[in-house]
Amino acid sequence: MKEAGSSNLIKICATDSKGIWYRAMSCSIGIIFAHRLRDHLARAELERWETPHYPHPERGCSKEVQVDEIVSSNRSPHANLASVRYSRGETGNRFHEEGELGWNDVGFHGSGQIPTPNIDALAYSGLLLDRYYVTPICTPSRSALMTGKHPIHTGMQHGVLKGAEPRGLPLHEKLLPEYLRDLGYSTHIVGKWHLGFYTKEYTPTYRGFDTHTGFWTGHQDYFDHTAVESPYWGLDMRRGMDPAWDLHGEYSTDVFTKEAVKLINEHKADRPMFLYLAHTAVHSGNPYNPLPAPDEEVAKFDNIFDYKRRRFAGMLSRLDQSVGQVVEALRNRDMLRDSIIIFSTDNGGPAAGFNLNAASNWPLRGVKNTLWEGGVRAAGLVWSPRLVRSGRVSRQMIHITDWLPTLITAAGGDPSNLTIDGMDLWNALSEDTESPRTSILHNIDDIYGVSAVTVGDWKLIQGSTYNGTWDGWYGPSGREWVYDVDGVISSTTGHAVATVGLSITAEMVRLLRENAMIKCPPRNDSLPICAPLQEPCLFNIYQDPCEDNNLARQFPTIIRKLQDELRKFNSTAIPPGNLPWDSKGDPSLWDHTWTNFGDYVNVMLSAAA
Repeated sequence: MKEAGSSNLIKICATDSKGIWYRAMSCSIGIIFAHRLRDHLARAELERWETPHYPHPERGCSKEVQVDEIVSSNRSPHANLASVRYSRGETGNRFHEEGELGWNDVGFHGSGQIPTPNIDALAYSGLLLDRYYVTPICTPSRSALMTGKHPIHTGMQHGVLKGAEPRGLPLHEKLLPEYLRDLGYSTHIVGKWHLGFYTKEYTPTYRGFDTHTGFWTGHQDYFDHTAVESPYWGLDMRRGMDPAWDLHGEYSTDVFTKEAVKLINEHKADRPMFLYLAHTAVHSGNPYNPLPAPDEEVAKFDNIFDYKRRRFAGMLSRLDQSVGQVVEALRNRDMLRDSIIIFSTDNGGPAAGFNLNAASNWPLRGVKNTLWEGGVRAAGLVWSPRLVRSGRVSRQMIHITDWLPTLITAAGGDPSNLTIDGMDLWNALSEDTESPRTSILHNIDDIYGVSAVTVGDWKLIQGSTYNGTWDGWYGPSGREWVYDVDGVISSTTGHAVATVGLSITAEMVRLLRENAMIKCPPRNDSLPICAPLQEPCLFNIYQDPCEDNNLARQFPTIIRKLQDELRKFNSTAIPPGNLPWDSKGDPSLWDHTWTNFGDYVNVMLSAAA
């Protein structure tokens, strides 16, 4: 090797029999949550937190009073959760997580440049999540998803976990698949892990998953399945604990799709299922081939003149086909009508060459690993026939930590006694009622010197990564391209959802797409330019989602209140767990394979003693 730089639940880094499909974050997460529920599923108890309604300025309440009301109503960072208790039923869940998918890379947000008909069909027949937030980069988002806790409470808040680091997501943390296993689920992960493998105890099959086919580090080449973390380079593809050398040459997206379909086809209906499908796509590959895509896919986009964007389109097109194939597999097994599907990215898109990628967050500001909306506002959706009010744009505020308690409730469990940061939003999402969440901690990273929080409609941002180099707005817009409405309706997913009574019409597509598009107000040139390296910036994120009008000097009291919120959060933080790279993790020492080197080093040390 040359050196180079009951119910089923499925999570796909984008979700069997009656179930939930959740697709989340590439850092993109995809989750499918399929949940089989009894027809007479009954709610036994509902506890709702009394949170004040947040009036908008035009409704006659001063802005500063509004923020004060919301701040004073917030619970402590580890408060108990509201809960819904259901009678126990057999359930299946799917969760899809995609890597490095930008806000503007899905058609339902307004771009027609790269068709995503299968993803869009789920969105239009489910819920388009408008105010859904993740963290700005892979490992922190995945840790938040798995634990229901902010990364500052698990030591995962700074950067990503590297393959030669002798650490992982702390072993005392109980993870989402372990909770679901307690509820009787079979649990499976396909694709990216990125939460540690120093010793076997950190790997997926020791942390609640029955099976894993995929990789442990943060990225890989889509064909040779090696990961470059210079100066190290090694194979990173596994079946459980065993290296999967035989998959060499097979495209990663296809490998993971086949495995997900296989798990669905082989699933025994007497037990609920959770499938977490965490695709590599559309994350950058290795430096020698940063945007790997099959030639036949890239050739479909010869009308995109930018070479990198054209290759990105090929990657995304194959990912969209994967969504269609998984949904079709659920339909063929008669599992679709009882599924919940969640689709999500794990961070904002790396645009304009960031990380050698070509995503688009337009018209949002910033990129991956920044705290601007383009780095933390996620492309996401929820789909299920179990939703009381589907076919709409959801304006509920939701954070990636909320999926753990929300999915536990959907699976028939009770998250009310968990000491976590996430909140149970199942009823708010399903019934279109007010979200119990009124604030979002985007992150606090004292090493980078950055922090951001949103309370109600107000967002405070302090500091900037990369010395402000990536603080701009990056396209393409894609609005000039004709959007293929018929392609969405006639897609594999469009046909599948129609079989469970969720047909899509052209009028529905046009209306929802228009409502989901972000429209930025004009810049007010009399306002000061936002320079977060010099002083904090304040935005009314509801009215100005593009973060172009800095209101810090107009509302100093709001600045102080939000800074107080950040200080409260930071008082509960634990130090980042990052460790220096251990040279004993070099894959060249272990048959050119990224491995759980700590186990072997410890054995050798014991033998020497």
